[in-house]
Amino acid sequence: MNAAPTTRRPPNPPAVDELASRTGRRFFDAANDGWMVKVFPGEYYVTDRSDEILVTVLGSCVAACIRDPFAGIGGMNHFMLPHAHDGSWGDDLRSTRFGNYAMEKLINELVKAGCARDRLEIKVFGGGNVTEASNAIGSDNAEFVLSYLAAEGLSCAAKDLGGSVPRRIHYYPAIGRVVRRLLSASDRFAVGCEEQDYGRKLQQEQPSGEIQLFGDIR
Repeated sequence: MNAAPTTRRPPNPPAVDELASRTGRRFFDAANDGWMVKVFPGEYYVTDRSDEILVTVLGSCVAACIRDPFAGIGGMNHFMLPHAHDGSWGDDLRSTRFGNYAMEKLINELVKAGCARDRLEIKVFGGGNVTEASNAIGSDNAEFVLSYLAAEGLSCAAKDLGGSVPRRIHYYPAIGRVVRRLLSASDRFAVGCEEQDYGRKLQQEQPSGEIQLFGDIR
């Protein structure tokens, strides 16, 4: 008699504070046999788990995917602006929207977790000008992240920056694999609107004098 088919149950989810985390948006994906962890703007995530895949969608934002192949630890950030013009960071939950802080934070957390700075494998993505705003923030973000790596003496193993369409990124920290998918024109408008809405929310939370994130989408 044939045995009844069984449904595979996902393993227990990892603890949120296992290494370093700014997100808790994870779900088990049976097709990839692993935990998908969504990294949103202004967030970062570090893991040593081989069954975690870090996911983000990028318009004008940039994400750095960084790992130490020998330590088996990696992470991703997602930032919206190159740097804070006034030099002030505010509280930690908001400051990682800036590239200079987001890069320092991710690298420092990786080193604290056991990575060696001189072994870091770095891949960067995003920086598309997905809106018709007068300030090409995507280009600014792309230029910033490459300048930052050069100034810090860190090499870039791979990059996919610029253009005019958004990207969806799947990063496998355990093996360093990145799957990049270019999204459609309709996705471009949706991602642009989401970034603009997020920018407006940040402006409402900031003291007066904060710079404008995006112009109006046309």
